[in-house]
Amino acid sequence: MSETIQHTISTVYEQESRRVLATLIRMLGDFDAAEEALHDAFRAAVEQWPRDGVPSTPRAWLVSAGRFKAIDGMRRQSRFSPLDDLGDAPEIGVVDDKAWADEESVEDDRLRLIFTCCHPALAPEAQVALTLREVCGLTTEEIARAFLTPAPTLAQRIVRAKAKIRDARIPYEVPARAELAERLEAVLRVIYLVFNEGYAATSGSAVTRQDLSQEAIRLGRLLVDLLPEPEALGLLGLMLLHESRRPARTSPSGDVVLLEDQDRRLWNSDLITEGIRLVGRALTARPTGPYTIQAAIAAVHAEAPSTRETDWAQILGLYDALYRLDPSPVIELNRAVAIAMHRGPDAGLAVVREILDRGDLKNYALAHAAAADFHRRLNQKEEARAAYEKALALTRQEPERRFLQRRIEALS
Repeated sequence: MSETIQHTISTVYEQESRRVLATLIRMLGDFDAAEEALHDAFRAAVEQWPRDGVPSTPRAWLVSAGRFKAIDGMRRQSRFSPLDDLGDAPEIGVVDDKAWADEESVEDDRLRLIFTCCHPALAPEAQVALTLREVCGLTTEEIARAFLTPAPTLAQRIVRAKAKIRDARIPYEVPARAELAERLEAVLRVIYLVFNEGYAATSGSAVTRQDLSQEAIRLGRLLVDLLPEPEALGLLGLMLLHESRRPARTSPSGDVVLLEDQDRRLWNSDLITEGIRLVGRALTARPTGPYTIQAAIAAVHAEAPSTRETDWAQILGLYDALYRLDPSPVIELNRAVAIAMHRGPDAGLAVVREILDRGDLKNYALAHAAAADFHRRLNQKEEARAAYEKALALTRQEPERRFLQRRIEALS
């Protein structure tokens, strides 16, 4: 197989595999069968595309191939009552119209899949794990690292969630409007977690994974079109404002650039304008929820010409409001950073020490990195070195590791 075809197939897999999987799940009604069909479809592509050429609509071809392979496999196992008249053709060479709905319907398959993965019959932890695995294609290990959970535990959650969907006959559909609002919170949480994995990848050679961030934003737009509730508006605004900074977050060599050092001229002004507009809509719609408050914080950053000129008092007030709604250790850590910027690093360090002394976030690299930075700014070099080394031991992302290593070396 030529390198060009191999590259094409790899690119199609990266861009289309989750869309194809979502459609196959709708057609076959089973996660495991759809995943096997997806892999069979790409195996067929590896065999046929070098010989026959890349089809004009690769996604449609793959859906057809996966569906045919699944049906053929069921027939061979004598567990299948014929559903169509595809015959016994040994290969898939054309798009099967019976397998391919209109483009808009297929695009909505991932939204249907998210609502299925976030069904209230599933535990919250299972909703998140299943969505990140099936909708976004993260590995079990990546999800486990993101949520500080052992990989075998995550794998069991995913297996049990799939079985629950199958055994309880959970429908693969967007809920009726009467049920939509109560299901929204879980869906928003999952979309935001998907975005966060793309905005700050938990591992690997890159700081970000733009494919995941773009996927979360696309799903956020679909959700706002479907249900323009304040928190859906706030979440989309939050993601757009964060995404606007992407071009400035890494150097040309792929290294981390901190917010205070970013060239704000590189920030995407169109995304900032749209994000601020969405935040305004969310704030006036009420009630004000945690995503809207986080979006308001991001808007203050976006409007500031520099870190020094940022309205840190306003940001701290917003974090106070956010912490009252969601008193989590991570929110408390972010609030500590705002305290340090407004009142000084000693005040921020006191809050971080309290968090770590409680045992919260002891395995969270960013908590130790924050403590290290406060010690550094206070010229407490030995304490800074020890905290940076703890953060380095917990970090799996290569650019962050390089950044922390440089900080440690600078202390010498």
